[in-house]
Amino acid sequence: MNFLFKIIILFSKLPLRVLYVLSDVIFFLMYSLVGYRKEVVTENLKNSFPKKSESEIDKIRKSFYRNFSDYIVETLKAFTISSKELRVRVQHLNQDVFHEANAENKNVILLTGHVFNWEWFNALATIIPQENCFPVYRKVQNSFWEEKIKGIRNRFGNTALEAKEVIRHILRNPNDGKSVYMFVADQSPHVSEVSFGLNFLNQKTPAFIGYDKLSTRMDLAFVFCEMKKVKRGYYQINYYRIYPDGEQFVEHEVVKKFHKLLENTINKRPDNYLWSHRRWKYQHAIKVMDDAN
Repeated sequence: MNFLFKIIILFSKLPLRVLYVLSDVIFFLMYSLVGYRKEVVTENLKNSFPKKSESEIDKIRKSFYRNFSDYIVETLKAFTISSKELRVRVQHLNQDVFHEANAENKNVILLTGHVFNWEWFNALATIIPQENCFPVYRKVQNSFWEEKIKGIRNRFGNTALEAKEVIRHILRNPNDGKSVYMFVADQSPHVSEVSFGLNFLNQKTPAFIGYDKLSTRMDLAFVFCEMKKVKRGYYQINYYRIYPDGEQFVEHEVVKKFHKLLENTINKRPDNYLWSHRRWKYQHAIKVMDDAN
């Protein structure tokens, strides 16, 4: 594995213009030759956009595979890319939300979805006033790759936290406006952890609700990240503060608002979302469905 990782690092050091040639090869292999998870992608798209025609679905699917191929090489590049290059390639808009939370002495819960390329958020830590940034990740079973993937998350002054540790970490540490916790919040919960569900992309969707428990127990600043792919290798992220309807959040309120914002983002550019996962396979395990859907 060490030999393989050395090869990965060598590729990672190549300029992105070269890596995008590799992306074109990956696209051909996945889309035209192998058909990687094509049935899953097609089913997810048809269920999410029942009013779209076959030709529209085909167009989105093909563009998705191009973006997915770019995501693969961009993640490869994440091992060695500099914060200077990331600041050029990723434009962070509306950073005022971080300064406001800092002035209010409220830690930030940053919520994003599997919109390309969420792996390039990490340099955010170098430009905001908060002292601590904690990317939240799911543990990888292989210990070697666990260490290497965690290494990506820990770059630029970040401290990665495993998903099972993060809630306890937030509750035990001061809510003083000095920390940001970065959640990819549209994760599909394990079947044993499914409880709440809502209508997302025209489907009954099991929702990860760990951060929801925080919204009703602590006065935190919740922020949604809207990622936009401007062109190949360049992104914009707009940050939106999520506020409660009343004085404080009620149960599941922030979960529903996050999914609504994410759905709006996906509808603008559906080919930029990760469609290759079986996100809806545990629909049957939902115990409480949102009454509004």
